[in-house]
Amino acid sequence: MDRQRRVFLRGTVASSVVALSLASGLLRPSRVLAAWPEAAFEATSVKQSMEGLFGADGFIQSADISMRTPDIAENGAVVPVTVISKIPGAESISVFAVENVKPLVVNAALGANARPKVATRVKLGKTSKLIAVVRANGKVYGTSKTVKVTLGGCGG
Repeated sequence: MDRQRRVFLRGTVASSVVALSLASGLLRPSRVLAAWPEAAFEATSVKQSMEGLFGADGFIQSADISMRTPDIAENGAVVPVTVISKIPGAESISVFAVENVKPLVVNAALGANARPKVATRVKLGKTSKLIAVVRANGKVYGTSKTVKVTLGGCGG
């Protein structure tokens, strides 16, 4: 009983300190989050988004990138996507949904020794082409696949 009380008090004090730090501005979430490529995520076209991320609006087609996603997604709100790259020196993996209002759906920066693989779920409002892009050794490589959506992820 006494041990449970100490654990409870310690947790309460810790959460109070964090809450006070947030409220007073000493701890800002922007300081602890990774760099955010705002221009790329706010862009309304794939071209603008790629320019914001890579400084270029195109990519070199590559068979060394595989994108696993269903041909037909029953629910556009949760479409699984896995991107695997065999290109050495991969620095980042990004996924774009061409028909989304904001096409950049994920941008994953990879560490020096990371395996170049990203698995996520994306939201598609309607049938769309997905583009997987890998940045490696200063170049941009990509592949694409169209996913048919039978029930839109945006309520339709």
